[in-house]
Amino acid sequence: MSQEPAAELTEEIRARLLARPELILSDRDLMRALIGAREAEVGENVIDIRGRAMQALESRLDRLEAAHESVISAAYDNQSGMNTIHRAVLSLLEPMDFEEFLENLDIAVAPILRVETLRLVMESGGAIPEPEDGGPLVIAPAGTVAGLISGGRRMPRGDDIVLRRAVPETLPFHGEARAPIRSEALLPIDLGPGRFPALLLMGSADIGRFNPAQGTDLLRFFGQAFRLVLISWLRK
Repeated sequence: MSQEPAAELTEEIRARLLARPELILSDRDLMRALIGAREAEVGENVIDIRGRAMQALESRLDRLEAAHESVISAAYDNQSGMNTIHRAVLSLLEPMDFEEFLENLDIAVAPILRVETLRLVMESGGAIPEPEDGGPLVIAPAGTVAGLISGGRRMPRGDDIVLRRAVPETLPFHGEARAPIRSEALLPIDLGPGRFPALLLMGSADIGRFNPAQGTDLLRFFGQAFRLVLISWLRK
């Protein structure tokens, strides 16, 4: 079976390409085909330096485009995270009394932050009341916050924000949730001299939602705003 001869370039197409060569230069598939045809023409024993250089430049361009997309994605995620935290902080300011403030943690703030549980753990030196089922406020004995932050470790991890997989020590404080808690964020709250420490405990069913490699700037801002709002209620 005879092979059909390759179609010749018409004068019209040739004139268009000469007038706008960028049509070829901007098409990667066309450029690859041209380079491949050139290398096939010169044979395997001849190295086309220009072709190799174009391949290297194309590879570099691919890496630059990937890095560019990564930067854009990170910037978008950061902007989205900022908007989420700002909405959560505004929601903290809406309640008109302390009881409504606590209810708002479950009803509004937790969904905004996309977490399954949001608990405020406050220490007390007196009698510990019976905990409310699923309530956002947990009153605990002195020393509880440090124990939760250490997460069963021999040495405490300080008073900084902790992001990690959920540990057995904190699971009872999360209480019942729509799904098993697999990762958590612990935001220590300093209520000032003469007051016991408190802790804001967030739980997520997503095991990758909170991990030590993540940045804490946005959560730190939220924790500071939460601290100021909480102190204002405690003063009333």
